[in-house]
Amino acid sequence: MRLILPQIVETWLSRPTVSKIISFGVIGLGNTLIDLAIFTVAYQVLKLPLVPANVIAWLVAVSCSYVMNTMITFRAESGRVLRRKDYLSFVASGVLGVIATTTTLVVLSHFMPVYAAKLLAILVSFIVNFTMSHFVVFRTKPTDPNEAIR
Repeated sequence: MRLILPQIVETWLSRPTVSKIISFGVIGLGNTLIDLAIFTVAYQVLKLPLVPANVIAWLVAVSCSYVMNTMITFRAESGRVLRRKDYLSFVASGVLGVIATTTTLVVLSHFMPVYAAKLLAILVSFIVNFTMSHFVVFRTKPTDPNEAIR
């Protein structure tokens, strides 16, 4: 059994999507800390309401996420090049994530402590954001056969 488990892990990690999910998740943990720190300052220190505090935290975290995912998770698709167009696309696709996160936060904050609701909202955001990043922002672009000739 001990010999089978490393083979299973290696097989799963060799699959590009699984590796990307893991990388996206690790980067997401770092961005979660950034998000929580900014949210805490905005909500506790600056006394901003939930929605503005959440949106500000998201804007900072999504910018960090774009840079790290361009350089690491989706390096093959992006060529490790930061582009304004890709950043704007990443942010635009993340709007769906921030809407899901903010809605989850506001609804759940009526039933549980705000920080518990915030953590669950971040989980919802992870699912939405990975899906959008993988299938929309950093999707492999089809090559034009005519370009290879030029």
